[in-house]
Amino acid sequence: MFGLDTSLFILLFLCLFLACAFEFVNGFHDTANAVATVIYTNSLKPTQAVVWSGFMNFLGLLTGGVGVTMSIIGLLPTELLIDPNVYHAMALAFSMLLSAIIWNLGTWYFGIPASSSHTLIGSIIGIGVGYALLPENNKGLSTVNWDKATEIGQALLLSPLFGFAVAIVFMYILKKSIANKEIFKEPKKDTPPPFWIRAILFTTCTLVSFFHGRNDGQKGIGLVMLVLIAFLPSYFAINTNVDPFKLQGEVGVVQSIVAKIDTNQLSSTEKESYAKVMKGVKGLNVIFADKTLNAKNLTVETKLEIRKDVLNINKHSKKLMESDAVTLSADDKKALKKATAGEKPPFFTFGNANNGLSSLTDFAPNWVMWMIALSLGLGTMIGWKRIVVTVGEKIGKQHLSYAQGASAELVASITIGLATAYKWPVSTTHVLSSGIAGSMVASKGIKNLQGGTVKNIVMAWVLTLPVTILLSATLFYLFRTLLG
Repeated sequence: MFGLDTSLFILLFLCLFLACAFEFVNGFHDTANAVATVIYTNSLKPTQAVVWSGFMNFLGLLTGGVGVTMSIIGLLPTELLIDPNVYHAMALAFSMLLSAIIWNLGTWYFGIPASSSHTLIGSIIGIGVGYALLPENNKGLSTVNWDKATEIGQALLLSPLFGFAVAIVFMYILKKSIANKEIFKEPKKDTPPPFWIRAILFTTCTLVSFFHGRNDGQKGIGLVMLVLIAFLPSYFAINTNVDPFKLQGEVGVVQSIVAKIDTNQLSSTEKESYAKVMKGVKGLNVIFADKTLNAKNLTVETKLEIRKDVLNINKHSKKLMESDAVTLSADDKKALKKATAGEKPPFFTFGNANNGLSSLTDFAPNWVMWMIALSLGLGTMIGWKRIVVTVGEKIGKQHLSYAQGASAELVASITIGLATAYKWPVSTTHVLSSGIAGSMVASKGIKNLQGGTVKNIVMAWVLTLPVTILLSATLFYLFRTLLG
């Protein structure tokens, strides 16, 4: 199959299985947060809640496009994404997947709402760090896309703080606007709340589950695409459904607009970006000028070169557009963005609604999206209880009330929805946990938080990135050393 011998096919299958296992664990780890409030408040029975949440995760992933997926892949050094050595691909895939799964399972076992997003991103950054330590790499830690890592890190850091603050505001609004104080009381055991409260909690659970699928689900797609690109570059280095030769117009637009930039006004870093854009344009023009080539007879090496050129053009043209030293007109910037990243896809994006040069690199086959959607949905239906108990009873000194649950989930759905729109991967776990903490503080002040649980959550928040980076980097270095 795909020209792989039996042993490599087995290894590919194992990597894909591990990627699905990560997303399955993500389902019962992260998504348990989405169902915690409706289960704990008796708004829905556990079976109803997890099945419904699993379905909404499934739907969210299938309609979310691949924007977050590409943010995840963009963390890795370009050299790793165009390496034709399949054994190097094995080292990348196994170290990344194993480190993510080990940490996720460990924190789930102890009932700590740790972040699958932090876990995966730490594992991917660890690959870059491990690559920087290899003798053949002479670029040091610059191989890691630190700009993208910083952007994602800011989203992961600020989203829980945003959730904490906005939950306090929501609770204040509820207290001032709702006369019926039943909503602020602790749920009675085995007794469903009034219908209107159930409707609110059901709606917020639905929104969190849907947006979790649109955001966290794409991380699983990113994992699978990393594996496929590494193992099977002839099929997945570029999107075979797009004819690169029909994008010569877009390359011409990039060349003409970037050529308008006055390089004398640029810093050394910006001049490097300018040079990489022009080098990418030149590389594509050389390929397009070869009359013996067409979309159907491209070699693996040529596909990898196209991928490398497009990634450099898109990455570095974006950096140039963000620079204050670049004085392009608004129309030029709009045209450059359209030629590279394409037009913004609609909110509901089935499959790969993309255009521009990025259509060659920013894609995922439909079967990958269905596979990850099923893994996430099934995982949601299993293993939810540990996290639900932590969220419902152990964050605050009082048990979760109806108002607190609704406020926290509404904040989480808004935060995750906005983050997905801007292609930022955020943590459902930390956004919802911080929202619940904020709602507890709004009720009776900071003293209403349980110090032990909050400490464990914060420790997991602080430790996840460094631990997974270290674990992933160590595994990658060992695997690369052993496999050559």
